[in-house]
Amino acid sequence: MEAKLKKELGTTMLKSIGHAGGGCISEGQSYDTDHGRVFVKINHKSEAKLMFDGEMSSLETILKTETVKVPKPLKVIELDTGGCVFVMEHLDMKSLNKYSKQLGEQLADLHLHNKREMEKQIKEQQTVGKGAGQTEMAPVEKFGFGVNTCCGYIAQKNEWQSDWALFYSQQRLECQLNLVEKSYGDREARELWAKLQLKIPEFFTNVKIVPALLHGDLWGGNVAECADGPVIFDPASFYGHSEFELAISGMFGGFNSSFYSAYHDKIPQAPGFSQRSQLYQLFHYLNHWNHFGGGYRGSSIRIMKNLLK
Repeated sequence: MEAKLKKELGTTMLKSIGHAGGGCISEGQSYDTDHGRVFVKINHKSEAKLMFDGEMSSLETILKTETVKVPKPLKVIELDTGGCVFVMEHLDMKSLNKYSKQLGEQLADLHLHNKREMEKQIKEQQTVGKGAGQTEMAPVEKFGFGVNTCCGYIAQKNEWQSDWALFYSQQRLECQLNLVEKSYGDREARELWAKLQLKIPEFFTNVKIVPALLHGDLWGGNVAECADGPVIFDPASFYGHSEFELAISGMFGGFNSSFYSAYHDKIPQAPGFSQRSQLYQLFHYLNHWNHFGGGYRGSSIRIMKNLLK
């Protein structure tokens, strides 16, 4: 692997520096190279390339918004032995502590970025002699993403759709419930979903949703801070409803009240927020059920029942 890395990165030096990291999906290791320090994620699964291509595209897109710090992605490299590595900038990170408020502000800016680009484009079209295309990132008017991504190791379809409720129902919840059905044949989950999918549009009555660029998997393990501010990583991005982002952050902790108040100063809670929050948490509980087994069944069933009350 190291010979391949040297060749692909155009470096004669490749010195492992013991900054190992990684979660339950991939391993990680930092190296010094001729061009500086890099962090390398390694995954031997057959889906590794799809996973890393999605992550690279997510990081590149977040980077372009210039709103919140992410590690700069460098290269996805297929290994001759199977699997893949993903090379990115190495960042010296520690647990999020003093930059919680800034993270709330910057995350809101990330979520507002596309809306602001839309407004800028409208303004420019109204200015005589100036056409469209002056903005840095073209505004996105649909929900989805340019490539498929993975939340954990489960692939997510991100086909563009104009209707958020449909996108979320079909490309997020239904995909997860199909996997539950395939693995467990859970009759109760199947029956609850048959009723719940008919009710989903009701949760969005009178809510205007502008596609927002999301990190997509923002739990406490995917945020940290560097010396100069907060950083987020391991994204599974797509353009969706900004409220979706906050669902997982509330499930596993790691975010304090200064994060939430800074965020909501910029993006206030809309009516029906707490009910939709449950609807968004349902995706994550199902995703955990599919990754880690039946320990997450109870929470998934409970939320579906609550939403049907």
